[in-house]
Amino acid sequence: MSLRYHSICLIGVLFLSACVSKPKGDILKNSDSVKIYPDYTEVIIPANIAPLNFFVEQEGDAYYLNILGENEGNLSVSSRDGAFRLSEKKWKKLLDENRDAKISYQISIEKDGKWIQFPEFSNTVSSEKVDPFLYYRLLYPGYESWTELSIVQRSLESFKEKTVIQNNVVGQNCVNCHAFNNQNAENFMFHMRGNLGGTYFVENGDLKKVNLKTKEMENGAVYPRWHPSGKYVAYSANKVVQQFHSMKNKKIEVSDLNSSLVLYDIDKNEMMQVPVDPETQFMDTYPEWSADGEFLYFCRAAQIAENYDYRDIKYDLYRVAFDPEQRKFSAPELVFDAAGIGKSVSFPRISPAGNVLVFTLHDYGNFSIWHKEADLYSINLGNLQVKRCENNSDFTESYHSWSANSKWLVFSSKRGDGLTARPYISFVDENGITSKPFVLPQQDPRFYREFVKTFNIPEFAIKDVDLTPGEIRKAAGKEAIQAQWATN
Repeated sequence: MSLRYHSICLIGVLFLSACVSKPKGDILKNSDSVKIYPDYTEVIIPANIAPLNFFVEQEGDAYYLNILGENEGNLSVSSRDGAFRLSEKKWKKLLDENRDAKISYQISIEKDGKWIQFPEFSNTVSSEKVDPFLYYRLLYPGYESWTELSIVQRSLESFKEKTVIQNNVVGQNCVNCHAFNNQNAENFMFHMRGNLGGTYFVENGDLKKVNLKTKEMENGAVYPRWHPSGKYVAYSANKVVQQFHSMKNKKIEVSDLNSSLVLYDIDKNEMMQVPVDPETQFMDTYPEWSADGEFLYFCRAAQIAENYDYRDIKYDLYRVAFDPEQRKFSAPELVFDAAGIGKSVSFPRISPAGNVLVFTLHDYGNFSIWHKEADLYSINLGNLQVKRCENNSDFTESYHSWSANSKWLVFSSKRGDGLTARPYISFVDENGITSKPFVLPQQDPRFYREFVKTFNIPEFAIKDVDLTPGEIRKAAGKEAIQAQWATN
């Protein structure tokens, strides 16, 4: 056959797939809600979010969608298979025209020559923009393999995605624990474990490799949090153990044998102990700075004995005042007594506005991503009132972070299948109330049904991290700069 014949056939197929008829004639009304995946019904979305592509789960011969703006504008799409991929240009125009208003979705399905119209559902378009980038670590959801790990950047305003660092670029070394300061890519770091191990800092656009572990430290620096000034990074120094179980729904537990808090002074290249536990009676982990940098929050549990039951490890939330000029800390104070209600705290995260702290609450331990019962809770830092967030599900919620304007919260949730974590985004109002979350939109509406990797540590960012594989390999090949232990 000629190339011309193939081209004509291809054009014919594309024409037929695009020319799905609109509803006409007698249209039946169905009072039942239409079933779509992902569930984007009745959610609050930012005006700069990528199109919420989805597919209809009910059978039909043809599908028709009309999205109508409360203020003005509409967007109509036909489909033969129930999948709706929306034009980015038309979607952006529709959202711009309906800021702080609603857009309503009307779906009709043709079945056996008859059109059926389903009840509308809507989204509220917030004029509060979300940060333009989201960073996360992609890996397989089990503990069996770490040979494919990557830190990925995704545009939230489109479907563009790029890998910032992948471990096969650096000889299968494990890359983990990336962190930004105030969602700013100019203060960005990540850890690498293995023969090229170290902590990598972005400095003036280049990568600097540092060995933070000194001879005075029993354990290496793990979970990082930047001080708002950009001058310090607080870490926990943890000795971690994995425990494997034969129970169907509880195959692994990750816990600390001991842990403490340390502070890295970037300009002086010095490590120092955060002196909150001079008698080593406690395990302190997951540091978090207040928005003004005057307090360091952390999770604290009693130091375990040689023979212990991991289910008895309960972490409370503490804080300690900090003087950044003198590098001095005050005595710790209890903020939330989780052990008193038989629970445990992990991952405290404070809004950039400084008024709300969100943490994960679960039955025991501090590695909440393996806990089905893990939920998000918030603390009003003005009156220290605690409440359960409204965006939880029956499955794991954890690894949450804030947008720069404190209006959006992203977190990893396993609500889809109980195994793989996906990034969900909630609007947070002035009273700290979280809206129904929506999953990160994808160009392919069936993406999450087929993608087997899990999304960990989603972090908003306002700027692009631009690192090439060559730059990463060059930095990894250098000898690490050795941090020094502070003498005062």
